[in-house]
Amino acid sequence: MEQLPRRQRIGAYAVVRRQGAAGQEILLTQMAASTGRIANYWTLPGGGIDHGEDPWVATVREVHEETGLDVRVTRIIDTTSTHWAGTREDGVSEDYHGVHLVFEAELLPTSEGVEPHVTEQDSSTQTARWVPVDEARGLKLLTAAAHVLGVRRVR
Repeated sequence: MEQLPRRQRIGAYAVVRRQGAAGQEILLTQMAASTGRIANYWTLPGGGIDHGEDPWVATVREVHEETGLDVRVTRIIDTTSTHWAGTREDGVSEDYHGVHLVFEAELLPTSEGVEPHVTEQDSSTQTARWVPVDEARGLKLLTAAAHVLGVRRVR
């Protein structure tokens, strides 16, 4: 059997919660159509850590790029990982391993009342929004979000 090229990606993700009109809400982002097999899935705001970048700094940067909100990271709360091997929609075959560092974060006062919005050009995120926790548990979730919300991952 042919050995697929290996690719490992380490990402930093934030759990940001608030009390909304309908109860507790969590900040989630939805993957863009350009992301192939994970398009339209929901996840925590976050993404890849740049080479040499501190994971705490990466979390703040990613949350801002994907939601337009500014946060303060308070602590690391968990790690998760995902592994997938096969051929992507773009024809690239790979053995992919994603490692997710999951941080707790809180909104800075300057972001209170600001509606989440994607700020990054050509983003892998198509939308960001506050989602009631009960509703979030019923969405198509990627690994880190599913883990944090205590649901069995769909994919």
